[in-house]
Amino acid sequence: MILVAEGLRKLYGEFCALDGVSLGVAAGEFVSIIGPNGAGKSTLINILTGLTPPSAGTVRFKEREIHGLGPVRLARLGMARSFQLVHIFPDLTVLETLQAAVVARLGRGTRLFASLARDRDVQREALEVAELFRLSDKLGALARHLPQGDKKLLDVASAFALRPEIILLDEPTSGVSTADKTAVMETLVAASRRIGLQAIIQVEHDMDIVFAYSDRIIALHQGKVLADGAPSSIQADQRVIDTVIGRRARAR
Repeated sequence: MILVAEGLRKLYGEFCALDGVSLGVAAGEFVSIIGPNGAGKSTLINILTGLTPPSAGTVRFKEREIHGLGPVRLARLGMARSFQLVHIFPDLTVLETLQAAVVARLGRGTRLFASLARDRDVQREALEVAELFRLSDKLGALARHLPQGDKKLLDVASAFALRPEIILLDEPTSGVSTADKTAVMETLVAASRRIGLQAIIQVEHDMDIVFAYSDRIIALHQGKVLADGAPSSIQADQRVIDTVIGRRARAR
């Protein structure tokens, strides 16, 4: 297993956001985490990526306990999550957004963009990621002016610019039109294969996307794992249908 979590518990005062969650992700897996609002999905992703410490339990990445490492050191070990730099720096261009991610990986964050533009390593890697995500014709566009589908691609591309072994994505297709969702996912999967990404974990609400791309699905409810299995077993689990997926899936 490339990533293992055991007995994760997270308390916010008296509220228990996660209650004894355990999971493992093997190399080659695409794992989707689903659940109703308040199930603990984002809390889980934040703990797995070192942004939030658990109240109890452990997370090991490549057999190393991640507690206290922080997202920067984790990125250098090979774990990344989407930066969502589009929202943080909307006035950066596509190229500058990707350069920022490359700079973070290379540890050159104190340098100005004016000098980074002349840094051949940064420029080359940013351009390679732009090509992978079909953004090469938009390098000079401001991130805030991009269509929503391209904004999502840029969010994911900025994480891929870290050259991770495993990537965690929080709703990569949210806010994207139905027509663009498949394009976003197809581009993501193709880029994953090109760079040799070992595993993907995503939180996603769109069940069509979840069932079309996942090798495994983990369903959370009230901070606990309700089910963990292949898409076929999840579709056959009436508890998951009633609690998470709802009537539309049952009607299909």
